[in-house]
Amino acid sequence: MPQKTVEFEIVTPERIVFRGEVLQVTIPTKAGEITVLPEHIPLISILKPGVIEIKTQEKDKEIVAVSGGFIEVLKDKIVILADTAERAEEIDIEKAEEAIKRAEKIKIDGIHKDNVDFADITIKIEKELARSTAVKRWRKIKNI
Repeated sequence: MPQKTVEFEIVTPERIVFRGEVLQVTIPTKAGEITVLPEHIPLISILKPGVIEIKTQEKDKEIVAVSGGFIEVLKDKIVILADTAERAEEIDIEKAEEAIKRAEKIKIDGIHKDNVDFADITIKIEKELARSTAVKRWRKIKNI
């Protein structure tokens, strides 16, 4: 007997990052990480920067890094409207880790200055950490 699936898509202002039928999706929300299965109760939640794990009909796992946004779960569809989203295989891990180092240095250097926006720096660090984590998780799944 085939497993139930649900239509799922991740959309950013620039493009559709993922669209397809899935068995389950694990998503980082402000309230914590949730896993959504077919026939999940309807909900709307705010995303936090992190990693989305998608289990497809073929039992493959797709990994996507998001920087924030919203999720809406409907009876027959899950939609993520993300600020930014990238598939793990699209991410240059060296650039992501270098961006983390640069942002952390700015944060440390900014402690002695008045005009540093620590919230923006923290968001940048969280976004780049999500990108780096997504690549590492994807490499582990694909045995790379």
